[in-house]
Amino acid sequence: MKKCSAVLCLILMLAGTTVVRADVVARVLMVHEGDRLTIHHQGRKDMVYLRNVDCPELKQSYGKQAKRATAAYIANREVVVRDLKRDRQGRMTADILLTDGRQIAHELVKEGLAWVQPDGSDDQALKDMEELARAAGKGLWAETNPVSPWKWRATKSARHN
Repeated sequence: MKKCSAVLCLILMLAGTTVVRADVVARVLMVHEGDRLTIHHQGRKDMVYLRNVDCPELKQSYGKQAKRATAAYIANREVVVRDLKRDRQGRMTADILLTDGRQIAHELVKEGLAWVQPDGSDDQALKDMEELARAAGKGLWAETNPVSPWKWRATKSARHN
């Protein structure tokens, strides 16, 4: 393991986050959208989606803000990638942890820059974070009637058919 990766693992352990065997340390090469990034790990590159959340698309309100927030947290940095696997759509998904052990998806939801996927998460804490962001009118919840990305995409694809 590279020296920098070993240091990152040590920081996470001291912060109370145990790096488990399935976790990998990766470098974030590019943030494409708030919930989609390219990582480099174990000699390869993978496009990864944040698990259990959906950020606004770039052309939606708050889409660019979500991308900027994600980039500010993790662009060109080493992160811990937890539970990397394919979802039902065949996309690689994972939990991405910051050096202090926080999950980037949780931070985006708390800031009102992501929705919890309605059929994707059993994480009650994540759902509670969304409710708190809604109640506080943070980010996209400041809008009267924000449109979820899955509804927005469905509308866009219906127009092109």
